[in-house]
Order: sequence, then C-alpha cells, then structure tokens
Amino acid sequence: MRHIAVVGSGPAGYYTAEAAQKKFGDAVRVDIIDRLPVPYGLIRFGVAPDHQSIKGVHKRYEAVNLSDNVRFVGNVAVGRDVSIEELGQFYDAVVLATGAPADRALGIAGDDLPGVIGSAAFVGWYNGHPDFAGLNPDLSGPGAVIVGNGNVALDVARILAKTRPEFEGSDIVGHALDTLQASGIKRITLLGRRGPHQIAMTPKELGELGHLARGTPVVDPADLPPSADDALLEPGIRKSVAHLRDFAAAYGPARDIAIEFDFFAMPVAVEGDGRAERIIVEKTRLDADLRAIGTGERYILPCHLVIACIGYQTPPIHGVPYEHGRGRFANVDGRILPGLYCVGWARRGPSGTIGTNRPDGFAIIDLIAEDLPFPTGKPGRPALDALLEGRGIDVVTFRDWQKIDAAEIARARSGAPREKFVVVDEMMAARDLSN
Repeated sequence: MRHIAVVGSGPAGYYTAEAAQKKFGDAVRVDIIDRLPVPYGLIRFGVAPDHQSIKGVHKRYEAVNLSDNVRFVGNVAVGRDVSIEELGQFYDAVVLATGAPADRALGIAGDDLPGVIGSAAFVGWYNGHPDFAGLNPDLSGPGAVIVGNGNVALDVARILAKTRPEFEGSDIVGHALDTLQASGIKRITLLGRRGPHQIAMTPKELGELGHLARGTPVVDPADLPPSADDALLEPGIRKSVAHLRDFAAAYGPARDIAIEFDFFAMPVAVEGDGRAERIIVEKTRLDADLRAIGTGERYILPCHLVIACIGYQTPPIHGVPYEHGRGRFANVDGRILPGLYCVGWARRGPSGTIGTNRPDGFAIIDLIAEDLPFPTGKPGRPALDALLEGRGIDVVTFRDWQKIDAAEIARARSGAPREKFVVVDEMMAARDLSN
C-alpha cells in the first residue's frame, strides 16, 4: 500500500488525489491535510462570489473525497501541529499543494499605510476567509485605485461597483455585502504599467464590466493602438481588446461609479497623513521588448483605498527549500527533496487557471510512481492519527465538513446559496451542534 499526504485542499490538492486514485487504484491511501476545517481552498476563498458556475467544480472534488481511499484531515496546520519531517516519516510521498495565498507587496513608499490592501486580503474578506474576516476596509472615500491589469483586478473592481440586487445568487458574506452597499466610492481607477495590448484580462471577465447597473467602464480612446494592430494578438487578447474598444467608443460621462482604465501608468508612492490619501503615478512607455519604462512625467490620483492586485506568493514552510525571488518552493519539475514534492501554484507560481492544476497533479503522481515504484512500508494514516491525538488536535473529517456545509446552507440569506462561517470556532461549533 502506498501512503501519500497532500498538504492543501484546493484544486491542486484534489486533482493530485484524483490522479493517485487513477494511477494506483485501491493500492493507495491519500490524506488531504488542511489547516482550516473547510476544504476547497481557492474555490471557496478565491473565486469571485458572483461566479458560482466556476465554484461548481467542488462537486468533482467531493466525489474524490467520498471514495474509500481519500480522506480530508481538516483543522491541522503543517508546521504547527505536525512537521514536514514527521509527515516524511509517515508517508511514502508528501505533496505540497498549499497554493499562493500571500500577497506580493507593492514595494513603493507608503505601501504600509492604512488603506493600502493586498488583493488576497481584500478577496479573502468578501469571500469569508477566517484570516481576513476582520479586515474592515474603509470604503468611505470617493476614490479607489486598483493596481494591476489582470482578472483579479477586474473582480475587485466589479465587486466594488455592484449593487445589492446584482449580488443575488452569490455567496458573498453578509458583513462584506453590508459594507459594500454603504460605500462612498465614485471612481475606481485600474492602473496598468503597460498598454491595452499587454493586459492579462480574459474576455468574459472584461465584458462583465459593461453590464453593471451603476458602474461605467471608461477607456480613453487615445490609449488604444491602431485597430489594425489587433490582428497580431492572440485570439483571447484580441477579444478582450475589442471590449476596451467598445468602452472607448462610449467614452463620456459615467453613471454613479466610473471604472477608469489608466494605461501606461506606474505607481511610485502612496502618500497621506496617517493613511492613504493619494497615489503618485508616473507615466510609462514601452521599450523594444515591451517592458514599461518610466518617462519622468508624474501626476496625483486622490484615493482613500489602494488595492494591489500584482500577484501572490507561497508562504514558506520550515524545512522546505524556498525560492524567495519567485515566491514558491524550490523545485525541479515538482521534485523538492526525496519523497517531497509540490504541485500547482506552490510549484510554478500563481499562473494558469483552475483547470491547469489537473494535468499538473497527474504529472506529479507520475513522478511519484517513477521515484517510488514500490511502497516503502511507511505506516501512513495510523501514525498521523496517533500523533494528532497525542497532541490534542481536534481533527475535522469530511463528514464533519458536510455538517458545516449544511449549516451554512441553512443560514443563507434570501437568494444566496449559503452564508459562510468566517470564524474557525463558529465552524467547529456548527459541526458539534450536528453531532
């Protein structure tokens, strides 16, 4: 029997478990370990709450977990409750699928002022992540600046601009919905160092901005290159740029909230008296390699809120080699050390879609089969269970999660699929009430 521990219960973790099932059949036992009592990681806490069709992939992961040879081990923090070294003693292979849940800092003067928030924190706040439930962002000012030109920046802008009725059917948490509806924001500016042809925004997400009740996407026609140049773009980017051209064609006064695309713009400092009040921006140009270079021309954008959507990194774990420059575990094709592997964003950095993690998970299991053609005779589950019991760790099983899930569904507001618990103790209490 092979024993595999997967650390992290997001898409990368579940696709790895699924791959192990298909590769080894009944001759494998997979434990999916997560520090939270609830599974699904990025699906629960990262995907926008108004994108419920994407969140539906959790049904596939549920099917994996309901099989006999995969189990969920929740409320167990690797590095706190059990070490990597101990897992290596218990399991033939340990796969780190922890994702990249930490924000990259802006790295400019004033980025530590109150009112400057990373997208992982802000998205975690409106998605009900326990780490960020108490964020309480100040949305009272009229100006918000979002740094970044990717889909996360679009999600944040859309969430900031939506009305309460537009959240019908979403699982945005109640405290965030109330705060958003009391917002005083009237102008949302998306800063991009480069131009329209270099955006990392997909057509669907960009097109959604054109259908908001009170938000108007604003693109300056002067920022767009000649339309003939669009023919050189990849099809997806060409469709996205077509949306920008549509926004530019309707250039004019905004409705209640203007969502302004500020291209060729680089933040250089955040300033304010005790909190963010303005951001200093430098105009850029592109060199021959399409890199953004500052021109020296600067201007000021008044703002009460700055949200950095510039990428994520994987938090280090004691005992695991780490690439600080890339914000991921040091690895070669997913191999870290003998018996220790990584997958998904923890392996390659925050790139690709949710579906990208499926072939990644299958590739890691192929490596494990190649490196460990025969079981090593390690004890697996019983050893972990004994250690956690001895340390008094209150483990959450998948059956426990199903009780938490049912309680969240039962407490949903009208028109919502669920109302998430945002405090770990509340999750545990919901499990215990059902026992």
